[in-house]
Parts: sequence; C-alpha cells; structure tokens
Amino acid sequence: MVSEPTDPDVDLSAPAQRRERARVLWPVVAVVALGGAIGAAARYGASLLWPTSSGGFPWTTLGVNVVGCAVIGVFMVVITDVWAAHSLVRPFFGTGVLGGFTTFSTYAADIQHLVATGRAAAGVAYLGLTLVAALAAVWSAVWLTRRAVAWRHS
Repeated sequence: MVSEPTDPDVDLSAPAQRRERARVLWPVVAVVALGGAIGAAARYGASLLWPTSSGGFPWTTLGVNVVGCAVIGVFMVVITDVWAAHSLVRPFFGTGVLGGFTTFSTYAADIQHLVATGRAAAGVAYLGLTLVAALAAVWSAVWLTRRAVAWRHS
C-alpha cells in the first residue's frame, strides 16, 4: 500500500515546510483555544444561573444550544455579507466561542441519562426538540439578519 500525502503541495519531511505549516496553524489553534475557554465559561455560567435538577428536563442545555445556533446564524451573515473580518475572527468566535458555548456532547449525555432513568419519551422529545429548535434558530437568524442588512442598505 502506497501512502500518499494529504496535501501534495506540502512535504512535512522538509523542515522549512514544517515550520511554515506551524507558523500558519498556531495562531488559529491559539484563538480557537481562547474562544473555546470563553464560550465554555459562558455555558458554565448559564448552568449556574439555571441549574437542572437531577430529575429535571435539561432546559438550560436546550436553551444554550438554541441561542448558540441563532448567534452562529447572525455571525455567518455578518462575516460573509457585511464585514470583511480578519482571518482569525471566524475560528475565534465561530469555532472557539460558539463551539465552547454550545454543548452537543452534553445534549447526547442528557438524552442517554433520560433514557437510562426510565424517561425514554422525554429523551426522544428532547432529541427532536433540540434538533428542530436549533435548525429553526439558525435558519431564522440567517433570514432575519439578511432582511435587516438588506433593509439597512436600501
């Protein structure tokens, strides 16, 4: 079996190309990590403000994910249609902050917990509600933001 490089233009066995690749990647890794810490701290703050009781429905996680999806919808319209953002803004805010804020791993764990504690109907409802609400939030935010931008420019 012949191993082919992922990017034929980059030869990572060449020290100069490894240094160049690292020079380009480290700022992105740094802003994603910083943004992720900020987003995760905000999510943690939400869980402290609106804790879910041990037998309760995970409304806070649902709310965080829906709000995060709405914000990503607004953000993507702004950086693609309105503002020529610096190349590190998207990884910082979109991947880092919003990736750290939204919590689809907790969503999956919440579903598993609901099912494991005998509340399969609530787990399935939570699964569907989150999916529908998150998609509706991002779609609505994109639509409303584009409308607002078009109205502002007319």
